[in-house]
Amino acid sequence: MINYQWYRVKNNESIIKLLGISLLAFSSVSLISGCQKAPAKADEQASASSTKNDATTLLNVSYDVSRDLYKAYNPIFANQQKQKVDIQQSHGGSSKQALSVANGLKADVVTMNQSSDIELLVKKGLVDKNWQQALPNNAVPYTSTMILLVRENNPKQIKDWDDLAKAGVSVVVANPKTSGTARYAFLGAYGYGLHHFNNDETKTKALVHQILSNVAVYDSGARGATTSFVQREMGDVLITTENEAQITKKEFADKHLQIVYPSYSVKINNPVAVVKSVTEQKGTTALAQAYLKGLWDTPAQEIIAKNYLRPVDTAVFSKYQTRFPVITTFEPNDVFGSWDEIMTKFFKDGAIFDQLAVKK
Repeated sequence: MINYQWYRVKNNESIIKLLGISLLAFSSVSLISGCQKAPAKADEQASASSTKNDATTLLNVSYDVSRDLYKAYNPIFANQQKQKVDIQQSHGGSSKQALSVANGLKADVVTMNQSSDIELLVKKGLVDKNWQQALPNNAVPYTSTMILLVRENNPKQIKDWDDLAKAGVSVVVANPKTSGTARYAFLGAYGYGLHHFNNDETKTKALVHQILSNVAVYDSGARGATTSFVQREMGDVLITTENEAQITKKEFADKHLQIVYPSYSVKINNPVAVVKSVTEQKGTTALAQAYLKGLWDTPAQEIIAKNYLRPVDTAVFSKYQTRFPVITTFEPNDVFGSWDEIMTKFFKDGAIFDQLAVKK
C-alpha cells in the first residue's frame, strides 16, 4: 500500500483565500442565488441554507468542477416550473460525493463524471438499476476530456503527456483516490503511454511512474488542485478537465495561463441519475426526472457549451465548435474494460496507481 506521507494531500480544513473565510471541508451545498468565482477553492462542506416553506427543494450532488454549469442551469429550470423550486448544489471529489450519498446525504439527483460512482449507489439500492436507460445517450448529457494548463509562455515547453515526465517539471493534479477527475488524468496518461508505445505496458508504467514522481501536490478534488496551481502558484502544469482549464484561464486572465491540448487523451462521460430512494420518500421523483431530462433541451445544451463542456446535441455542438479544438480521444471502457475492472486494476489499495505513485 502506498505511503501517503509524501502525498501532501491537503486536509479537510482549508483557507478559502478568495472568500476570506475558513470552512471545514466536506460537501458544499449552495443555493442557486449564491455566487462563487469559478476557480475558487472547493468547499466540500454541506452548508445549511434556508428555504421558503412553499418551495420544493431539490439537492443536486455533483462532482467538483460542475458548479458553474448548474449555477447557470438551475434558475432556468426553476423558472419553467409552475411550483416554486429551490435547487441546492453540493460539490466535491466525485467519489467522495458518491460516498456521502451512500452514507445518507439526501440527494434528489446525482450528476457525476464517472459511471462507477452512480453504480455504487445502485448497489446500495439508492438508484434504479436501469438508470442509464431512463435518459438519452445512456444518461450522459455532455462529455469532456483531460488537458494541460501551463503558465505564461509555457516556460517548461510542455506539449504532450511525455513532457510531464521530464526532470524539473512540477505537476499538480487531484488525488485519484477521492477524485473522478484525477482518475481520468491517470487514465489519460496511461492511455497515451499505451498508444505511444504500441501497447507496451512496461514502457507505459515507466512513463506514468515518472509523471507521478513529478507531482507536487495531490488535492482531494479538481477545484482544490486548481487553487493550488493558480492561487498558491504551485507547479508548472495542472492536469485538469477542458472546462476547468478554460474557465480558469478566463477568470485569471491577468496570469496569462495557456492551455495545451495533448495529442491523445481520455474521453470523459458525465452521467446523471435520480436517487429514487430519496425522491420517492420526498415526493420529488417527477420533478427530479424533469430536472435531469431538461439537460438535453437546447437551452441547457447551450449552457453546457458556454461552460466549455461538449454537448451531445450535434446541432448545438456544431454552433459552438470553435470552442472545442479537435483532439483524438479514447473511451476508457474500450481500452481498460468496465469501470469495475478499471477500479480493481488501477485504483484499489495496492493496485497500479499505488505502485507507480511510490517515489523511489
